[in-house]
Amino acid sequence: MALVLTLAWAGQVQAKDIVLGVPLPLTGAQAKFGEIIKKSYEIAQEEINAKGGVKGDKLVLKFEDSQGKPEIARSIVEKLIDVDKQPVIFAEYTSACAKAVAAVAEERKTPYLVVASAADEITQQNYKYVFRLNPSNAYYASGLLGFMAGVVKPKSIAILYESSDFGTSGAEEMAKSAEKAGMKVLLKEKYEKGAVDFKPILSKVKAARPDVIYMVSYVMDAALLMRQIKELRVDAGLFAGGAAGFAIPEFVDNAKDAAEYVVTATLWSPQVPFAGAKEYFEKYKAKYGSEPSYHGALAYSSLYVIADALSRAKSMKQDDIRDALKATDMTTAFGPVKFLDKDGYQNQNFMETLVLQVIGGKHQTIWPEKYASAKYVFPIPKWRDRK
Repeated sequence: MALVLTLAWAGQVQAKDIVLGVPLPLTGAQAKFGEIIKKSYEIAQEEINAKGGVKGDKLVLKFEDSQGKPEIARSIVEKLIDVDKQPVIFAEYTSACAKAVAAVAEERKTPYLVVASAADEITQQNYKYVFRLNPSNAYYASGLLGFMAGVVKPKSIAILYESSDFGTSGAEEMAKSAEKAGMKVLLKEKYEKGAVDFKPILSKVKAARPDVIYMVSYVMDAALLMRQIKELRVDAGLFAGGAAGFAIPEFVDNAKDAAEYVVTATLWSPQVPFAGAKEYFEKYKAKYGSEPSYHGALAYSSLYVIADALSRAKSMKQDDIRDALKATDMTTAFGPVKFLDKDGYQNQNFMETLVLQVIGGKHQTIWPEKYASAKYVFPIPKWRDRK
């Protein structure tokens, strides 16, 4: 274990502190997500240490900026494992970065807990040392598909997605699921992330007149898409997001009234009945003056998973930590955690996903109805009928 035996970092680290390097995008296009994740880790770290840490040793997190670039994420993790001798890795955000980290971890036989990266193939490689807390892309929209089948009953769909691993795999999975559910895929259009003009694509969508417009985007693209949809008066029975940029408060802040009635898949809500969920949400909001997304809940819960595994491991050797992670069976603020091998996945956590809708300028949980914080709004009014 990276046990620091001398005073270092200007006295901030004490003897036998457990120092864990955490790769995250703290600058660059995905910095907003990195910031939410980092702050959530800090809350969990404070709580865990206040309860005695890991076998009496305090956790010290040392954040490393990957800038959301796979090559930097890889070099950070190589250093953590080869130089710092860190026996367990966790975090990162984008699927591209997580894939790079996973390859290094498996090669070095070091357990890696994927926290928020969704590309399906990350846990489909027969890796023995890679675990994933969040559902994969194939399961992101399961709750949304349930809402569409039970309430919307669409016959057609248009799918817009950004050219990332997350966007591509999310679009592919929705296309397969839509066709299986009897929806005709009228369009499946890719765009480069950071695009500023979606009007050519949206003109095609408007002409196709789909019942549902489904978008897989990060936050700035998600907001801009909806603003331009409103500007062009592109009507549909439902505007839906594939989590990520649609499921964080900044989407509503940036899209403004164009966000109203948009639904999105999500992995978590503070309304879920898991112990600590509401408390985490309120603590984050009080401390930082903003609301966390499911990315934060994942990060917060993942540190508890790591601490639990370290506490149960026979030793601080990599294989013993890997065995402890494999035996995990616990409930966190994010939900139940158990790493299974099934449906072509290895060491994958499976769980029910949710649907949010922007109602009155705020995300509300609408589906499944047993978790609902508000009644869904459907049908949604056409642009011309809105105030």
